[in-house]
Amino acid sequence: MKKLFIFFAILIFGISTVSAQVLEAGVSIEDVPKSLFGTWRVSAKLDDTNSYRTFKPQSIDFWNLTRVNDKITLTNPNSGATAEVSVKTVEGNLIVFSKKTPYDNNKVLTDTVNIRITGDKFSGINYLKLESYSFVDNHLMKTETAQYIIKGEKIAGESILTEPVSP
Repeated sequence: MKKLFIFFAILIFGISTVSAQVLEAGVSIEDVPKSLFGTWRVSAKLDDTNSYRTFKPQSIDFWNLTRVNDKITLTNPNSGATAEVSVKTVEGNLIVFSKKTPYDNNKVLTDTVNIRITGDKFSGINYLKLESYSFVDNHLMKTETAQYIIKGEKIAGESILTEPVSP
């Protein structure tokens, strides 16, 4: 059960919504292709890890990527979790985004996704790093890593808003 929870937390970039810098210096929100936004069926297959006990070998999940003004949000409709993502790179249809989130009191999860969008599909790699720190003196005790090969298929249009929706 713990492995399943960690994996779902990883796929949606953390259970809690944490404010993050949305765009890195030099990356404009306008550079992000509109084709990124919408609902995706995402399959992930573990390619490499130093901790087979922590990371699940494969999964299928759903991501809903939306934009409101200058913030990009990823929501997992299965778990109800939501997180802002930080866009690192946009080069045509290649997009790199990440999230760094506190996890389980003494851990930090860094999740970096590199995808290339082609029409209504994407493929790429999801890099994960789970760092465990000492409760006593906060020194790094363990680093667990995983690399997933991911593929996405768009199942619903795009969602781009320039102003917040009024109730």
